[in-house]
Amino acid sequence: MLKLLKLLKDGRFHSGQDLGAALGVSRAAVWKQLQLLEAELNLPIHKVRGRGYQLATPLSLLEESAIAELFQGEQWPVLIFESIDSTNAQALRSISEGQAAPFLVLAERQAAGRGRRGRQWVSPFAENLYYSLVLRIEGGMRQLEGLSLVVGLAVMRTLQAFGVAGAGLKWPNDVLVNNQKIAGILLELVGDPADVCHVVLGIGINVNMQVNEQIDQLWTSVRRETGVAVDRNKLVAALSQNLQQDLQRHRQSGFAAFQAEWEQSHLWQGAAVSLIAGVNRIDGIVLGIDRQGALRLEVDGVEKSFSGGELSLRLRDDS
Repeated sequence: MLKLLKLLKDGRFHSGQDLGAALGVSRAAVWKQLQLLEAELNLPIHKVRGRGYQLATPLSLLEESAIAELFQGEQWPVLIFESIDSTNAQALRSISEGQAAPFLVLAERQAAGRGRRGRQWVSPFAENLYYSLVLRIEGGMRQLEGLSLVVGLAVMRTLQAFGVAGAGLKWPNDVLVNNQKIAGILLELVGDPADVCHVVLGIGINVNMQVNEQIDQLWTSVRRETGVAVDRNKLVAALSQNLQQDLQRHRQSGFAAFQAEWEQSHLWQGAAVSLIAGVNRIDGIVLGIDRQGALRLEVDGVEKSFSGGELSLRLRDDS
């Protein structure tokens, strides 16, 4: 099916005869593949007698060669999948199989995409970015301090460079535009964090998606914000370049080097919020973050710090 998609991705009409000749199959076989594309990948295809077949929307498919050509930094090995459970899950499998870090896992579609706290990450085919970067971490816990927040800054700057001027951060791992989610980050660790381990930096970005009824929260995408379809290969290259620079700075200087910039980009700075931890709820005012990336709240007139992967931050109704 991928060969057929590459022929159709320009969004123009192609006759069944021409498609069959290019693929070396009959017109009937082309018709069956087109039906599979619609059914399995949910890709609407226009069928017009005398003109042929046309994707309802042109596609930008991920290509390792295109990413390598656009990327100016140190090249990372890139593994691209048409469809997998999730890029983070594949990254963890690749680590266990001996793949040397750093390396990057990308997918056109995720069947079981995951967000924080076990939430589903809706992952339609070839519309968004499903990106997992694997790093080998040596030197103990200091190398992990504030790492997810550093990744958030890199994602935010990348989106701003692609025209999403209103992109900002929400502690700990979300990028929002007008309180609508455009990107999320999920870090997963394997190994001994006190010695040598691997960390998977999972990033999901809504890129060209315009309609999706499966998502149960406010969301937006780069295309919704800019009105322009994005070449996802360019986005991968730009994001990878920003990450490479910021991760090097983080290794050298720690999270303290990013603290002020992160606070300036925090959309909920000074807001009245509720911090949810399981069944517990803590109300406070956001003061900022500390040098390790923990959230600083004023709670009943006292400053307290909070960190942890299972915490959720929400705006209070009176904010």
